[in-house]
Amino acid sequence: MNQTESLVTEIQKVIVGKEEVIQNVLMAILARGHILLEDIPGVGKTTLALAFSKVLGMDYKRIQFTPDVIPSDVVGFTVYDKKTDSFIYKPGAVMCNLLLADEINRTSSKTQAALLEVMEEGSVTVDGKTYPVPQPFTVLSTQNPFGSAGTQMLPQSQLDRFMVKLSMGYPDFDSQVNILRDRQNEQPLDSLRQAASKEDIVNMQQEVARVTVKDNILRYITTLVENTRKHELIQLGVSPRGALAINNMAKAAAYVSGREYVIPEDIVRIFTNVCAHRVILHPRAKVANTTAEEIMEEIVKETKAAEVA
Repeated sequence: MNQTESLVTEIQKVIVGKEEVIQNVLMAILARGHILLEDIPGVGKTTLALAFSKVLGMDYKRIQFTPDVIPSDVVGFTVYDKKTDSFIYKPGAVMCNLLLADEINRTSSKTQAALLEVMEEGSVTVDGKTYPVPQPFTVLSTQNPFGSAGTQMLPQSQLDRFMVKLSMGYPDFDSQVNILRDRQNEQPLDSLRQAASKEDIVNMQQEVARVTVKDNILRYITTLVENTRKHELIQLGVSPRGALAINNMAKAAAYVSGREYVIPEDIVRIFTNVCAHRVILHPRAKVANTTAEEIMEEIVKETKAAEVA
């Protein structure tokens, strides 16, 4: 069992029946990406973030977004210290390794933008001074797809900052029984052991970056991306940033599979999770009751890697 398999196995002690979701979150972390979890309340999003922070040895913070949360809550602020006659930086919630940004769609656009800026830049600027965030750094944001009262949905340019959008969904019957059984007398989170350190994660991120992507794979990615831009039911296709996200996530998929090179199956595995939230559908798609996920699956199915190569 390699290290990534042991990490997934450990987290499965708490997150039951969701191996694919766990693997996708781990791959996004190793690809230095951020995760958007769009799901109903109560399916384990917070537990998932806590489990990853414990198993990966990452400093963890959670911020519950509400309309009164302001940018300084996220990035921090400076206060005047009379003793030293200088301003002292007071860190915000982002100064950690793993930030759970709960219900990001319930705060103002200005606060959303403050979070998404640090996601892109890896640092915050407060009163003219720049402060880097700790490494590794990952944001796991959640939003509830049901109910729009009091919400401020992320614009497309900001959704594009998330490497993947995932959904946990309800557990199956047996998994639900196991969840109930495991929580009769104790909290499974308490039994988790740390299986990696922050240094291990940074080293694995560097190893992922060195995974080989040959030209035929690059042409396959580009063809898939262009097909999203040409599709009759898509108004806005995948951006160049999205193409890079496919490349980086595929490297992580190869690494988790124990390979030092990307194959077409890695692209197929991650394409929908990386791309579905990056496109804007034509109104005809909504009339036809067709989702972005279904269109992405169709594009992958119809675009053969062998033909591109």
